[in-house]
Amino acid sequence: MIRQVLWVAGVLAALAATPAGAVTVSGLYSVDVPVQGSSSDQLRQGYADGLQKVFVRVSGSRDVLQNEGVGALLDDAESLLQSYQVVRSDDGDRLRMSFGAVGVNNALASVNAPVWGANRPLTLAWVAVEEQGARSLLTSGGDNGWSRAFRRAAADRGLPVALPPEERAGDRELLSDIWGQFTSRVKSQSESIGHDVMALVRVNRSGGQWRAGWIFDGMGMDDGEQSVTAATEQELAEKVIGLWADAYASRYAVAAGDVGDLPKVDIVIRGVGSLQDYGNIINVLDDLTPVQTVDASRVAGDQLTLRVAFSGELDQLQEYIALDTRFVPVSDAEAADMAGESEAAGAPVSAGAAEGQAQGAEAPNAEVSTDTDDSLSDPLFVYQPLLGDVEESEEAFESLYEILHYRWQPASVIGTDVGE
Repeated sequence: MIRQVLWVAGVLAALAATPAGAVTVSGLYSVDVPVQGSSSDQLRQGYADGLQKVFVRVSGSRDVLQNEGVGALLDDAESLLQSYQVVRSDDGDRLRMSFGAVGVNNALASVNAPVWGANRPLTLAWVAVEEQGARSLLTSGGDNGWSRAFRRAAADRGLPVALPPEERAGDRELLSDIWGQFTSRVKSQSESIGHDVMALVRVNRSGGQWRAGWIFDGMGMDDGEQSVTAATEQELAEKVIGLWADAYASRYAVAAGDVGDLPKVDIVIRGVGSLQDYGNIINVLDDLTPVQTVDASRVAGDQLTLRVAFSGELDQLQEYIALDTRFVPVSDAEAADMAGESEAAGAPVSAGAAEGQAQGAEAPNAEVSTDTDDSLSDPLFVYQPLLGDVEESEEAFESLYEILHYRWQPASVIGTDVGE
């Protein structure tokens, strides 16, 4: 499976015409870390380093690393690994890994840690930075040190964050309102930009350090000002994003006791035009080897939402479904239409691709490649608009796994028994 790395700018473009911006994060369990080489001991250390980052992303808090039993899980990180790739570059070797979502979630639950699912709120961050007496606004097209710091921090914590479009950078009145943390005009400017929560952030030098102060607006978040200080751009961004992630995870993460041994995923199927279609879909899914139970949770027009309990990893379930050509995965174009994307907004922008990520139940296979792209230092992190209505989005925040979307095409000819 090839996973594209989508920057904040891409998600912002895809959501430009939608008032709500909930997204599905499908890169939570993929990670990129530096390694000293490709010997067994060096790779084992890389596996542990990578799993540690994934644990923080998926639990929603760095506190998880203090839980009793986490050290043993990190020592046995290879058991949760699905694939890895050693990448050679001028800056040294890096190890790209994908861990199994179900395995990681169960591991966290085993050490009494919460699990924060793949469907997460999107924060629109209006960040005003004051340097040497001049103020500027961070935008989606920016590539300065501050923009890179916030992107990297957001990816490390698995937190979807969007910056405003570049054309807002020249609005001095807007910048003044952001600095003063006056929400009225900023909210008006945010109406056409997809988001769930808006954050107004001001960054400046204070007492020899950088200081960031911010307020939230939306989803009942604490609207009082909060602040942190740090010595460097990256450290400040990490502290800010870290506190944001902690706040969201405290609301949406599932307690360890509620994770359960049998994972469940919501599958949304469009094009269900008759009772026969409904019956055929239920029967096909129920016959798939990984599927344990299939329950219909919602029917709206030609759209059917099912909750499927399965064994193994989610990727394995998707592979079984793919064997029946009547299940057509929703295309990127359809996804954009369903999310309310306008033609003017454009398609998500790809900033590179992480190859060699084939998922499977077998032991991971190594692949060594050479690449000098500087983007290799950025985490493998993907998020796209969460399809569905407001009610579906709210329920999705409580789900551990990304929602799967298909279109039912009953005219296809099936040549194999997909249940075998």
